[in-house]
Amino acid sequence: MIPKEPAKIKDNKYRFDSFTNGKAFPGNKKGRLPAMGWNSWNAFGSGNTETLTKAMADAIVELGLDKIGYKYLVLDDGCYKSEREDGKLANEPVKFPGGFKSLSDYIHERGLKFGMYNDIGTNLCAGAAVGTCGFEKTDARSYLDWGVDFLKIDNCYYLWDNATFSNPENARYVFAPNIKGISIFSGDFVKRLTACEGELFGSGASIVDDYATGIGTFDGTNTGTSPVGPMSGELVFELSVPEDGEYNLSVNYATGRENGVGEWLQIATDFGENTQYFYDDLLPATESKVSFTESLPVKINLKKGKNTIRLMNHRRQENTLCSYAAMLEGLLQVREDNDVLLSLCEWGKTQPQNWGYKVGNSWRILNDITFRVGSDGNAGFGEWTDPGTPSVTSQYNKAVIMDEFSGLDKGWNDPDMLMVGMNGLNIKMCQTHFTMWCMLNAPLMLGLDLRRVKKGDEIYKIIANFNVIALNQDALGIQAKRIFTSYKSSDGKKISPDKDYITDCNRIDVLAKPLSDGCLALSFINLSQEKKNEEISVNLELIKKFLGNKVPENFYCAETFCVKNLWTDEECIVSGGCFSINEIEACGNVTVKISPNTL
Repeated sequence: MIPKEPAKIKDNKYRFDSFTNGKAFPGNKKGRLPAMGWNSWNAFGSGNTETLTKAMADAIVELGLDKIGYKYLVLDDGCYKSEREDGKLANEPVKFPGGFKSLSDYIHERGLKFGMYNDIGTNLCAGAAVGTCGFEKTDARSYLDWGVDFLKIDNCYYLWDNATFSNPENARYVFAPNIKGISIFSGDFVKRLTACEGELFGSGASIVDDYATGIGTFDGTNTGTSPVGPMSGELVFELSVPEDGEYNLSVNYATGRENGVGEWLQIATDFGENTQYFYDDLLPATESKVSFTESLPVKINLKKGKNTIRLMNHRRQENTLCSYAAMLEGLLQVREDNDVLLSLCEWGKTQPQNWGYKVGNSWRILNDITFRVGSDGNAGFGEWTDPGTPSVTSQYNKAVIMDEFSGLDKGWNDPDMLMVGMNGLNIKMCQTHFTMWCMLNAPLMLGLDLRRVKKGDEIYKIIANFNVIALNQDALGIQAKRIFTSYKSSDGKKISPDKDYITDCNRIDVLAKPLSDGCLALSFINLSQEKKNEEISVNLELIKKFLGNKVPENFYCAETFCVKNLWTDEECIVSGGCFSINEIEACGNVTVKISPNTL
């Protein structure tokens, strides 16, 4: 049942050119606020058990977290048998002896919702050979029979990309070959064009010597790749032909199986809804990535006069979309009225901010926030500002410029589970981490052993701060926008706070978030591990510059404002529309709700 090649794409709704049409696939319900709940991975890793899961369900209720909005309780990796039974998923009998339906009933009886985990590849990340690839409808039936409300679906061992545990040679599927040129011919008409005569669209591709290379989509798994702007490149030719008709096109190419050089080529004409595909498959492998040869002719239709011919490979995004869509469609086929929430966990690899809204409620933007799991989620010292993906600030630095990709009509950027309460993050870090996720409209999935939390203790006061959670769950569903940063580029380049990807954490950011009651949340965030004694101010003019009509006009017209600190409950009246701080603790935040005093 496991396919031997990527899905044939017969419907353009799965194509790259459809990503900007705003159309979600059937069965993907919109209008849902970010999910809140608990996930087993950080605290227990693959060591989670039925007993531990029930204890977490009981703790959520005993702490009253369910009343605040924490509803989903999600089993992550490590809960299945290592192989399928008669083609179906089965519970690991020692750790989950009662089975998943019984556990689901236990959770539902407490007014909570039940979540599970799988992978679009052949195996789960911990190794069990039970990925959904080729079994989507079968697994959809199992999940619905078990009463699953939430599915987190990972991306390890993915067959059509060089994912974490996949064969690195799978890059053959997600990059085009190196291309020296094309030939177009029909009857007496012959035209040869070199790569240098074409034009590179998008980004990532380049001309090296006399050939185009790097045609594909950036890998967004790690830090350093901006989520803003074009994510892939194409080699595009403009060509005039004497008459309408069918022409032959051959490509002078050389293949590889490595990052930047692959074997899969797409040939199409025109853009957007007018795009027509004429080739979408592997080309025969060559001896090396510089052993150029001529392909067999591909028949394409051209119109008299000017034509646009595109050579590209958008399969990294299209394949992944198709794989996640297979599960969504499986659930829909089994039960049209299902209410399962899909959480896409492909680590930002294929830039899911472009297409994730079509199939999911949220999409991960980077690799895991921590790799230290299973020991009650010991975050480890340094995971506040680790330059790689496993840190609070690395996740924040990317998510903070992704506000235009999220919303009630789309879904939510997911910088991974919360590390609040994990060893290695002090209370101030935890408070700011929680604030960041609330301002960013990220899913709020707790990851600590909840048996360590007592009502009224420091951790409880963070995860149960209703006023801060209300920002995340506000009915407008607008992710905060960064309207100011104290960061200064070393080369003097002007910084766009809402667009520029900044990894230097020696700075203070200011985030602004419109709220459904006509008020505004403003958060001053110190990313550095040193206290800052400097004045940071933002005014109505700056707020309006970045938020415009997302904030009602009467807010901008107010002469005085009531300003409430959402962590200390202190209130003050501010006149003149200028909001400022004079100091801020290391890794600290000052987060306020600003209400206009209008007649």
